[in-house]
Amino acid sequence: MSFSVMKYFFLSFFSLFLFSLLPCNAQSNPDNIIQKKVEHIIKNYDWGGLLKYQEENINLLSSFKSKSIIVLMGDSITEGWSYYDSGFLENNNLINRGYSGQTTSQMLLRFRKDVIALNPKAVVILAGINDIAKNTNFYDLKTVADNIFSMVELSIAHDIIPIICSVLPADKFVWNPKIVPTQKVIDLNIMLESYARKNNVMYLDYYSVMHNGKGGLKSRFTNDGVHLTMEGYEMLSNQILQAIKRLNTSPH
Repeated sequence: MSFSVMKYFFLSFFSLFLFSLLPCNAQSNPDNIIQKKVEHIIKNYDWGGLLKYQEENINLLSSFKSKSIIVLMGDSITEGWSYYDSGFLENNNLINRGYSGQTTSQMLLRFRKDVIALNPKAVVILAGINDIAKNTNFYDLKTVADNIFSMVELSIAHDIIPIICSVLPADKFVWNPKIVPTQKVIDLNIMLESYARKNNVMYLDYYSVMHNGKGGLKSRFTNDGVHLTMEGYEMLSNQILQAIKRLNTSPH
């Protein structure tokens, strides 16, 4: 039995155990209580997401022989790329290691397994919006930026070319409507671009070509204010292609 199968058997049995502990009146209508407990267990079982790409990483390491891939590290915006335009990724040796909902702290935790261990030519880091959305505890923008800088510095230490992406425009979060992210996105991007210039790191400025003039995404790029449409991914793809050309023409 594989580890992943064992994990889900454990979670299933544990949820039944939780159910058995409920008083009878709660057991008569337990759906919301049990669901919340099980969701909490699943979410925190693999907090950093180290298991998500475990099998894919093993298969990848056994299949390629040259340092030619580029890893995309990010959250749901990155992960969604595989669903909208997987052909683009495959045709350009782009390996998707996006994880929906993740913050920079979680990405930093899995960075060695999902990036460094793959020994890629470069890594494209698009991160930070979920920190601002408070998907995990939010400390401050400096901590968010420092997490990204740590990923960059780890890459450089392992002879991997880092590429920092600006955070995409956002003026609302449908899953956390109390937060207005507009200014925090701008401030974080200033920090990221300043670091990139100072340290001669490639920077992809998605923000400047995708914002609507009010701090949000242009309507044609999104359906919910954060996640991208096919046209949104086409905009990202154009900049990635330019970055690939720069990588192929610059000595390293």
